[in-house]
Amino acid sequence: MRLLVLDTIHGGRDLAGYLREQGHFVDAVDVYRKGSVVDTETALQREYDLVIAPVHLQPRHPLLRKLTIPVISHHQAVRWILGNNVPSPMVELTGRRGKTTTASALAGLMEGPGILNTSAGMIRYPEKQKIGPGSITPAAIVSAAREARRIGGWLVAEVSLGFIGSGDLGILTSPDDYLVAGNTRSAFQEKVRSGLGMATLLTAPGISIPGAFSCTDIVTVDGDSVSCPDRRDSGCFRNRLLSLDAYRTPLMLAAAAGCLLSWDISRLSSFEAIPGRMSSSWEGDVFMVDNSNSGTNAEGACAAAAYARMTCGDVPLVLVIGKEEGAVCEGFPEADVETAIHEIKPQHAIVVGESYDRIAVPEETTLYRARTLAEALDKARMSASHRCIVLAVKCWR
Repeated sequence: MRLLVLDTIHGGRDLAGYLREQGHFVDAVDVYRKGSVVDTETALQREYDLVIAPVHLQPRHPLLRKLTIPVISHHQAVRWILGNNVPSPMVELTGRRGKTTTASALAGLMEGPGILNTSAGMIRYPEKQKIGPGSITPAAIVSAAREARRIGGWLVAEVSLGFIGSGDLGILTSPDDYLVAGNTRSAFQEKVRSGLGMATLLTAPGISIPGAFSCTDIVTVDGDSVSCPDRRDSGCFRNRLLSLDAYRTPLMLAAAAGCLLSWDISRLSSFEAIPGRMSSSWEGDVFMVDNSNSGTNAEGACAAAAYARMTCGDVPLVLVIGKEEGAVCEGFPEADVETAIHEIKPQHAIVVGESYDRIAVPEETTLYRARTLAEALDKARMSASHRCIVLAVKCWR
């Protein structure tokens, strides 16, 4: 077939390579930076059988608007590329929040060799060795699945903006929504639509999809304890992280998945906080809560500050907040950053990024600026003797 793959930045280049391996003629167009050999004008003059486009591409793009041939998504292309050559079990996770935490908890339930693929990297189990960079584009699932099959193991993988549909189980981790494709398409509805193609679909609290399982129907939470009423053996665990909102739902989802697949969920009692996801540590007399990750938002920043104050009491707090430029596709709007600062009322606020020129802070807060999380953290440490530091910067970790 003659194929046209759009968006080389977000995995399209890799998809084109995989499809060429299968004998197809493939052109790939960089629709954002316009840095590809084949540009939009050239592609419009050629003939193709199929277009492969990301779900986040504006429908008004000339290659979608003018070409009168079938269009499939990157997700669908990956399912086509993989065919029946998928590892087992294979679990796919998508959602605005909680993907990495849920995926990491699930990996802790697995036995034997396997691959965990998240925004934090591709990790080979049981040795927990990082073997590749973090990418959750649909295209990244191909290499993760191939590696899992090579070692004869399982695969737990995050996917951005929907499900591939190749896995035994899909998990929708959050009901939160936002607009993509030039503000024309609901990201949540796209995830729901693709989830209907999963063999089994599990959802977070607050999501109702016909035919799907809700984790609240499978497990119950009581304080720091989770139990699965239908499982008498290995069907419960305790973990102090359940007291944190950022971990309660991921642990519920991991436990519910374990119950559905007859795994021993008692292993979740030893699950620990992930760096950058409400993890905490002491540096001398300074208590630090790190909630800087690709899903950081105002709500998470406020939760991290509340956790810090619950631990430290009423002591001066340094808040590092913002977004590393170019780090992630989804932004951290200036209004949300400002709202978080006003709600937290830190003694010092260090704003990361170049998109926050008009930030206003409370009178009792001193405002500083930094270009990166590392630079901001150095400033926070210099000013934080006997204080709390909260890190809430949207970035890849």
